[in-house]
Amino acid sequence: MLNFVFILIYIFIIFFISIIYKRFNPNNKETLRKIIHIGIGPLIPLAKFLGIDQISALYFTGLISLLTFINYQSKLFPTIEDVDRKSYGTLFYCLSLFILIYLYWNKDPTSLMAGFFIMTFGDGFAGLIGKNFQSKSWFFLNQKKSFFGTITMFITSLIVIFGLSYFQKYSLSINMITIAFISTVIEQFSIFGIDNLIVPISAAFCFNYFITGL
Repeated sequence: MLNFVFILIYIFIIFFISIIYKRFNPNNKETLRKIIHIGIGPLIPLAKFLGIDQISALYFTGLISLLTFINYQSKLFPTIEDVDRKSYGTLFYCLSLFILIYLYWNKDPTSLMAGFFIMTFGDGFAGLIGKNFQSKSWFFLNQKKSFFGTITMFITSLIVIFGLSYFQKYSLSINMITIAFISTVIEQFSIFGIDNLIVPISAAFCFNYFITGL
């Protein structure tokens, strides 16, 4: 139980930071969501460090997913869903984490972290850079994408993959670039926030298939 107290404290800190940010930047809704999006990233290594087992992690993530769905319907915490477009991204975010925990928590935690980090950091920083720095842009499935945002997604994905591989002492290979490229392409499919579901799952699957082989 004490382990989950630490998890809840961490989540509270992230939301507290987002509330403070909103107070001084009330109109920058997308950046506000990305603070939460990126801030949740370290949860997986923190949970593994605290020794939380797979079943407990699934129950906790399932509960958060349910609360997220309720919030989507009732808007009890509008900060989480406060965007200028119709999106189920937060719900997909929780659902993808649930699926990754189910598939890889014990079998291949490195692939789990690869998929989750590529979503939280890659997609998160891509949104921030693409939104705040002007570059060539295009529309794909009615969703605006930018050159800087796409490049940020690719580079951050590479950093995640190389970093995890180095930490786990996996040999460098062209497959690492392939995983980053696939993740970047899939991230283009962001209609209704579906990228928060398909990017982490596909990235984790590719990392498991090409790198760990577990």
